[in-house]
Amino acid sequence: MFKGFEQDKIDAGGVEINLVRGGSGPPLLLLHGYPQSHVMWHKVAPILAQHFTVVAPDLRGYGDSAKPEAGADHAGYSKRASARDQVAVMTALGFEKFALVGHDRGARVAHRLARDHGERVQRLAVIDIVPTHTAFADTDMEKAMGYYHWFFLSQPFDLPERLIGGDPEYYLHWCLKSWGGGSLDYFDAEAMAEYVRCFADPAVIHASCEDYRAGATIDLEHDAEDLTTKIACPTMALWGNRLDKWYDVAAVWREHAESVTGGVLDGGHFLPEEMPDEVARALFFFLRV
Repeated sequence: MFKGFEQDKIDAGGVEINLVRGGSGPPLLLLHGYPQSHVMWHKVAPILAQHFTVVAPDLRGYGDSAKPEAGADHAGYSKRASARDQVAVMTALGFEKFALVGHDRGARVAHRLARDHGERVQRLAVIDIVPTHTAFADTDMEKAMGYYHWFFLSQPFDLPERLIGGDPEYYLHWCLKSWGGGSLDYFDAEAMAEYVRCFADPAVIHASCEDYRAGATIDLEHDAEDLTTKIACPTMALWGNRLDKWYDVAAVWREHAESVTGGVLDGGHFLPEEMPDEVARALFFFLRV
C-alpha cells in the first residue's frame, strides 16, 4: 500500500512509535484517526510524497505503536502526551520544523501539537473535526447521538472494552460504515484487513478507549488553559457533509487560529479514503510554500 516507503520504529522518549516514511522535499507529518492506523493515508501519502517527505506514524496506543499505561488521570493518552511522541519522532528523523496534517483523533493531537510546540509547526491542516472543547460545550441531542461513541468509549474501564471485545470486527465495521456515509466500498480490502488485525488486539481496544477517556477529562483541562490564545501558523480545515450540518466549521476554527482556509467536501467522515484525490489536491496547494 505504501510502495517506495520505508517502515521504521522510533523510540520517542520511551514509547516506540511505528511509522512509514517516503518521498522527498519538505517534511510532512500525517496523523490518523479512530479506529484506524497510519494505513488510512495509503491513498493520499503516495501522492503527497511526490512533493514532500511524508511521515505517517501510528499514534501511541494504535496500530503497531506501543501501548503505555494511561494512569489514573488518563494522562498517558492525553493529546499532549501523543503530541510529544510525534515531536520526538520528527526530531529523531532530523526535522526541526514540519507541516502537520491530522484526521479525526489525529487532528486533535495535531491541534494540541500546534499549541504546545508552535515553533515546530509551519502549517496545520485538520480534517473533519471541531476542537474537543467546542464539541463538548456546544452539544444537543442530534450531536450527542452522532457523537455517541465519545460518551460510550469514555465510560469507566472495562465496560466499553468488554463490549467491543465481544466482536471487535463487527464494531470496527459498524464505525467505518456509519460514520462514512453508510458504505464500506471505498475501503480497500488490504487496508481493511490491517484495521481488523490491529483493532482485534485487546491492547488497542483498551488504549483507544483511554484516548477517549482522556478526551473527556484531562484534554479538556489543557484546552481550557489556552482558549484565549490562537494558533499562529496558517491553518486549513477540511470537513465532510455531516459536520457541515452541525457547525459553522470555518467560524469555529477562526476562533482558535489566526489564519484559516479550507471548506466542506461532498463526502463522509473518512475523506482521505473516500476522496483521496480531492484531499491530496487541497493539501498540496495549502502546504506548498
